[in-house]
Amino acid sequence: MNPKPRDLAQMTLGILFIAGLIAASFWILRPFLPAIIWATMVVVATWPVMRALQARLWGRRSLAVAVMTLMLLLVLIVPLSLAIATLVDNADRIVDWAKWLADLKLPPPPDWIVGLPVVGAKVQQFWQQFAAAGVEEFTVKLTPYVGVVTQWFASEVGSFGMVFLQFLLTVLIAAILYAGGESAAAWLKAFGHRLAGARGEDAVVLAGKAIRGVALGVVVTALAQSALGGIGLAVAGVPMAPVLTAVMFMLCIAQLGPILILAPAVVWLYWSGDNAWGTFLLVWTLIVGSLDNFLRPYLIKKGADLPLLLILAGVIGGMITLGLVGIFVGPVILAVSYTLIDAWVKTDSQPPSEGIGH
Repeated sequence: MNPKPRDLAQMTLGILFIAGLIAASFWILRPFLPAIIWATMVVVATWPVMRALQARLWGRRSLAVAVMTLMLLLVLIVPLSLAIATLVDNADRIVDWAKWLADLKLPPPPDWIVGLPVVGAKVQQFWQQFAAAGVEEFTVKLTPYVGVVTQWFASEVGSFGMVFLQFLLTVLIAAILYAGGESAAAWLKAFGHRLAGARGEDAVVLAGKAIRGVALGVVVTALAQSALGGIGLAVAGVPMAPVLTAVMFMLCIAQLGPILILAPAVVWLYWSGDNAWGTFLLVWTLIVGSLDNFLRPYLIKKGADLPLLLILAGVIGGMITLGLVGIFVGPVILAVSYTLIDAWVKTDSQPPSEGIGH
C-alpha cells in the first residue's frame, strides 16, 4: 500500500503560518526584548552565585531571589545607570574638553624620563614629537569624532528616566527568572534536543557557558580596571574623576582599555607641574592597563573553554552591531556556531590516506 503523498500547499501554508506567529510575537515583545535579553544574560551569568546563596539561606529560594535582586540593584544597575547618566549629562562638556585641547601647549619632557629603563628613550622621543607638532593637529581630527560619538551615545541611551525604567524592568524579569530558572533551562534543553538531538542540547549548555565566560572575563575586568583607574584619578587630584571613570568603564567594555583616559590624565598632570602625582599616575596606569592581559583570559577560560580570539571578536563585533547588549549576544552566537560547525566537520570524519596508492 502506497503511503499518502504529502500536500505541498498544506506544508507551505503551515510553515508560513508558524513563521508569521513567530514574527508577530517578536513584534509585540519588541519593547521588552532589550530588558529580556539583559535579564537572561545576567541570570545565566550569576546563576551559580544564586545557588550558593540559596544553600546558605537554609535552602529558601525566595530569600535568595530577594538578595540577588537587591545585589543587582546595588552592584550592577546603579553603577551602570550612574555611568550612563553622567555621560549623557556631560555630553557637551566632553565636547568642550576636546575643543579646549586646541589651546594646550605641552612642555618639553623632564630630564628624568630618558632614564626610565627600556621605555625611557621612546617615551622621550614621542613626547618631543607630540610637543613639536602641537595638540592642535590632533584636536582638529579628534573633535568631530568626539562630537559624533557623544551624540550617538546620547541618542542610543536616551533620557535617564527611560534608561532607569529599562533597568528596573531588567531587574524585575531577572527576579522572575531566578525564581523559575530550572524549569526555563529544562525547556530550553528540550527545545534544543527537539531541533538537533544531543547536539542541540549541548549547544544550549554551551550558550550558557559562553555568557558566563563573557560576564566573568569582560565585565568583571572592565569593572576592576575602571574602578582602579578611577581611584588613581581621584587620588592624583584629576578634575571630573567620576565622569572620566564612567568613560573609562565604557571604553573597557568596548575592549579599548583604560589607557585612552589615564594617559591624557598623566600628560595633564605633568603639564600642570604636578610631577610627583604625574609619576604616581604613570606607574598606576601601567599597572591598571596591563591588568586585562592575565585577568580577562583567566576569567573567560573559567566560564567557557573556547578560543579567546572567538570570544573577543564576538564582544567587539556584537557591540558594534547591536550596542551594549551585543557584548553578550555576539560571543554566544559565535560560540554556538563554532561548536556546531566543529562538531559537524568532525562527524564521521575519516583519517587521511597515507599515500596515493593506499
